[in-house]
Amino acid sequence: MREKYLLRCPGCGRSFPDRYTLNCPSGCDTLLRTVYAERRLTPRSLPGIFRYKDWLPIEGHLRVDAGPVSYESEHLARELGLLHLTITFSGYWPERGAGMETCSFKELEAQPTALRLREKGAGGVIQVSSAGNTGRAFCQVSGLTGAPVVVVVPTAAAGRLWTTVPAENVCLITVDGDYSDSIAFGREVCSLPGIVPEGGAKNVARRDGMGTVMLDGTLSAGRLPDYYFQAVGSGTGGIAAWEAAERLVADGRFGPRLPELHLSQNLPFVPMVRAWEAGRRTIVAEDMPDAEAAIARVYADVLTNCHPPWGIRGGVRDAFLASGGRMYAVANEDARGAGRIFAETEEIDLDPAAAVAVASLARAMEEGLIDPGKHILLNVTGGGYQRVAEDLDRYPVDPFLRVAAGTTLDGDLRDDIEAWLAEQEVAAYA
Repeated sequence: MREKYLLRCPGCGRSFPDRYTLNCPSGCDTLLRTVYAERRLTPRSLPGIFRYKDWLPIEGHLRVDAGPVSYESEHLARELGLLHLTITFSGYWPERGAGMETCSFKELEAQPTALRLREKGAGGVIQVSSAGNTGRAFCQVSGLTGAPVVVVVPTAAAGRLWTTVPAENVCLITVDGDYSDSIAFGREVCSLPGIVPEGGAKNVARRDGMGTVMLDGTLSAGRLPDYYFQAVGSGTGGIAAWEAAERLVADGRFGPRLPELHLSQNLPFVPMVRAWEAGRRTIVAEDMPDAEAAIARVYADVLTNCHPPWGIRGGVRDAFLASGGRMYAVANEDARGAGRIFAETEEIDLDPAAAVAVASLARAMEEGLIDPGKHILLNVTGGGYQRVAEDLDRYPVDPFLRVAAGTTLDGDLRDDIEAWLAEQEVAAYA
């Protein structure tokens, strides 16, 4: 293989070069996977996530020193009765060397995605739909690199869109609805020439970026974990962990077995938990009873995705079948309590989604679902908001447009976005 990597379809087995490709050219309903020429993990002397450049679908790197930071826990491990707990923290925690200034592991997705589009996408402006954290990460990368981005979020999440550097090339569109409504309008926006969909779970840069959590945690511990804990909305982080673990097994130096996936969702919105417990390949309406009301009641609303990549070939269900493990439905009060325990023991505040993961780990111990003597990797997907507020300036991203749920792209809306696009082209050649 002359290229650094190829894309491979797990359905038909076909391999092909990357052109910011999101779907199998043969039409298979699968998640494409990257196959790298380099089979052994060799960290590079590069900043942040680009330490793992050999297993990222990019050629260059960004001058952004933000990546996952792993360490062996003493205090939380003692509190929970665990002997080998590795915490991989993605957020802002200067004392630990964690420099994700948006306080979310979504920066692991945004950085390689922006670079992959530049290298493989033949131009175009990326569009991303988000419940808040992903959008903030893409705005931050836009501010750092100047790359334009169209971000669509629910109106209620607009306050989460801020950066620590001015981001002047962001088209923020708010939708009076939930995350699914934002995804729907994002598809409308992608009908415009020059707009490229980010791709969600189908974006290999996003998954391999998140997979660096498994790489970093494994290198820190010197071996693959026995158990991997994370809270999930789409479940893409669980898929990424599985894919990265398979590469580490193939490397041969970190152990022969895949870690069990222990993934959690926030009650009362737990469609993947219900589908898993029922043994269903697809998520059905009964897995999301009164979805709108359920979404409104969760503590961690970034975990609410009505269309996760559950049954698709290479999706969350396949990851569970390959690695084992289980899913947890975590109540709000348990998540809040776990967040307080983490802040007391580890001395940093958590994103609500990360608190859900900590709560699931505590329950696994209480119910005897894991062996406390085995090696555990806890993916803390966000935190450090209080430190960022103390240390750094924050710049709110102002909405460019606000639309109602179910809006189609026509008339003045189309004209406004096209005018914004034209301004980006003028800026690029200025």
